[in-house]
Amino acid sequence: MDAAVHVRAKDRGRGVLEGAFALLEALRQHGDEAGVTELAVACGVPKSTAHRLLEQLVAMEAVERRGLRYRLGAQLYRLGQAWQPHPGLRAAGRLPLHRLRAATGGSVVLAVLRDERPLTVCSVPGRVEPLVPVRDGDTFALDTALGRALRGPVRGGAVLDREEVVAGVCCAALPVRSPAGAVVGAVAAMVEAGQRLDVVAGRVAEAAAGITRALSGTGTGIGSGGGNGARAVR
Repeated sequence: MDAAVHVRAKDRGRGVLEGAFALLEALRQHGDEAGVTELAVACGVPKSTAHRLLEQLVAMEAVERRGLRYRLGAQLYRLGQAWQPHPGLRAAGRLPLHRLRAATGGSVVLAVLRDERPLTVCSVPGRVEPLVPVRDGDTFALDTALGRALRGPVRGGAVLDREEVVAGVCCAALPVRSPAGAVVGAVAAMVEAGQRLDVVAGRVAEAAAGITRALSGTGTGIGSGGGNGARAVR
């Protein structure tokens, strides 16, 4: 796991909801099945408490048990699919992201800013997947191109990363705006070093404009780029 997940202590012990959500977060960080002992250690709760809460979560279909190991359940997936960071944003991003992936070969993401970190809400893996895996729900640091595009202000075109974060991987990112002009997210393409980033930036600008058009109901594809310029910001 990335780090131990701690439940805030209270005067009279740990709340049931706190403990349950800590276990869910520990399972998310683990990324696969985990045993009750490692989950209890990660959350800082007694093994008996972890087991009791996990079994309650199994009964609610929030967690699934396979033998002696646990993983996130289908009910959490269903609930997560209902969350919308901005009305219609995830649906608006699907086709432009797939076209961006096809045009660049890179791993592409649509993210929003949550808790001072870019949170991926839609993604399509590409050729750099072994170096930078992308999954819906993953977060990035603010000092990445994606983070800088979300944090803003972005003037003059795409924010570029030339192997500054991961060796062998470059990135171009741009904000995504609502039809009213507010920044509602950012789109990024992560590609292999050696690709022309100015060309990638142009494709990212087209994808961002396509998402804006889809939000307004006037189109869903990648077009001429709209109001998102492709000139690079380093």
